[in-house]
Amino acid sequence: MTVSGGVASHGRASGRARSSDGALDINLRMPAELGGDGQATNPEQLFAAGFAACFHGALSLVARQEELDPAAISVEATVAFGRDPDDGGYLLRVGLVVNWPEVDPEIATPLLEQADSLCPYARMAWRGSPITITLAP
Repeated sequence: MTVSGGVASHGRASGRARSSDGALDINLRMPAELGGDGQATNPEQLFAAGFAACFHGALSLVARQEELDPAAISVEATVAFGRDPDDGGYLLRVGLVVNWPEVDPEIATPLLEQADSLCPYARMAWRGSPITITLAP
């Protein structure tokens, strides 16, 4: 993904995000909650979509391993800015709500825990993730 153009305010970029294969090509705008016009998606929505999709996939996998049908599972992710109480910097806060109708909570709960340990987004959130930043020549 490459993000370019637009204006930056509040430490946030607007502009255009485009994947290297062109499959994703969207405008970015600041959310209305932060004073933007809200007329396009924002990075938090994109991160929430990726997180929800990843967790959904992990939960579907563990459900199938237990011979449960994952077709009815839905995962809602909420990603929002928060403040780090230690240094006042920004943090992302993530909330996941899993809807799995007709599955007993006693059966679902350990599978949610397995999915949490399997999902790379969840692992990144709990353990951190190595990041490499390079200045292009």
